[in-house]
Amino acid sequence: MHIAEKIQPGSVEATAAPATKWTLLQRLAFRISFIFFIILSFPNSPLWYKHVFAIDWFNLDYRDLYDICRFGSGVSWFGRSTFGSRLEGYSIWVNTFFFSVFLGLLWTGLASLLKKEQGNYNRLYYWLNVIVRYRAGLGIIGFGFTKLFPVQMPYPSYGILDTDYGDLTAQKIFWLSFGIVPWYQVFAGVLEVSAGALLLFRRTVAIGAALLVGALGAIVVVNFAYDGGVHVYSSYFVLLSLFLLVPYFGPYYQVFIREHPARVALFFPAFKGWFNQIRIGVKALLVFVFLIVFFYLQYVDFRYDPYKQPSTAGLQQLRGHYDVTEFRLNGQLRPFNPYDSLRWQSATFEKWSTLTFKVNRPLKLDLSNGGGDPKRDVNRTFEIAGVAGGQRAFHYYADTVNRQLYLEDKYKLIPDQRNVTAGEGGDGAVRNYLKSAAAAPAPLPAVSLDEWMPAQVKASLGDEANYVAGPARTARRIREFARADELAAKESRQRFVVSYQILDGGNRVILKGTDENKDSIDVVLDRVRRDHKISPGKIEAGNYGQP
Repeated sequence: MHIAEKIQPGSVEATAAPATKWTLLQRLAFRISFIFFIILSFPNSPLWYKHVFAIDWFNLDYRDLYDICRFGSGVSWFGRSTFGSRLEGYSIWVNTFFFSVFLGLLWTGLASLLKKEQGNYNRLYYWLNVIVRYRAGLGIIGFGFTKLFPVQMPYPSYGILDTDYGDLTAQKIFWLSFGIVPWYQVFAGVLEVSAGALLLFRRTVAIGAALLVGALGAIVVVNFAYDGGVHVYSSYFVLLSLFLLVPYFGPYYQVFIREHPARVALFFPAFKGWFNQIRIGVKALLVFVFLIVFFYLQYVDFRYDPYKQPSTAGLQQLRGHYDVTEFRLNGQLRPFNPYDSLRWQSATFEKWSTLTFKVNRPLKLDLSNGGGDPKRDVNRTFEIAGVAGGQRAFHYYADTVNRQLYLEDKYKLIPDQRNVTAGEGGDGAVRNYLKSAAAAPAPLPAVSLDEWMPAQVKASLGDEANYVAGPARTARRIREFARADELAAKESRQRFVVSYQILDGGNRVILKGTDENKDSIDVVLDRVRRDHKISPGKIEAGNYGQP
């Protein structure tokens, strides 16, 4: 069945239209496009396929479906540069295009020799559109759900609110600007998920693709302006959507610019019998999994285990901002001095299990975008990602019986490889990150893992995988925490232990112990009230109990 839609301002009428013979130029353009978009629509890494086969489909985590939707593509056999340049991360597309042109010309030459140049590729073009629109639709649904339930750009932590504006990177400023208005983040998520859902149905492709071009096109510009690092991935959806809109360009120009009637020629094959039933069943399954199930899984993530924020609740009595009113190092009192490179300047205990404090010395900048490992709290570094100014962040385990905190530095020398391959921090950010790490490697920790937390203490704290509510204890979380000891042994982190004492109804906290350099410290923290001009949003991710 060949369908053409006659479009006039204010009306749409479907009429029959005869099949047309494609010109040589059209056939060549299609062949190049077919190869190019097929390559871009499928994963190019064996890790993706390994991940899919490892999924426990009866105990899903939202990240399982997210990683299905988000993957790298394109021809990487020729490296990730074109003529020696990465082209801001777009070089793999350029290489893929050159490869597609070569194969398209070869295809055309062989077809000419075999005298297969007659006719058209309507059926093959239809199936290419199906692949592209499902790739774009499912991909943007995965991207959009992290905004619909606002976890992609969290509200600023206490430590970030205690950071000077000039000590934030441009990317961090933009992400925080989004995070302080969660309802706008929700709106962006609704827009993206709606666009993706519309792409799953062939009659609404034009609407979904147009929405995607507008929404993701703005994200591309923002990422260039703020050095956001996801300009390539957002451009990817713009490119796919523009391809889906190709049949509409001419008619839209005629209708909206010249105000003339126009037709959109679309070919829809006639599906019958068992094949049509399979087609409907597969579509229904995809809609159920990636819209309904994904919605629920993302809600569970938002409610109990937001991937940018640590999931473990911090000690309620400690939460808040503190001035460091007294600081002793190896028994020697160090009065407040803003130029002192060893003395803590101020400190915060977050709602979750993180202690941050300022020191007056340069620190390596975390450019991982704060995602880190999806499950381990110590690798969720949104509190320090893109934050300079000597802000340090330590994840802690609390032994409330003996009143001790076991702290480990959230910054680590080697970035999580999942971030590097997924490009969460952007190609330029990851490259700079690795350069800085190679130029000034951090010293090895002075405190070993066994020395830091003895086995009996670790046993008393229980399995960290169970620190969240039941719905969030997914197979993926349990699997990743089963390797926690192995991963921790490979990481170069600084760790130390302090005892804590809470006085004056929680207004004063005294910390005593040995720091990561095996120096004794005595710290007196007095609670202060910060008069922040922004008010917390009413949509809060995580389950941390009452303050």
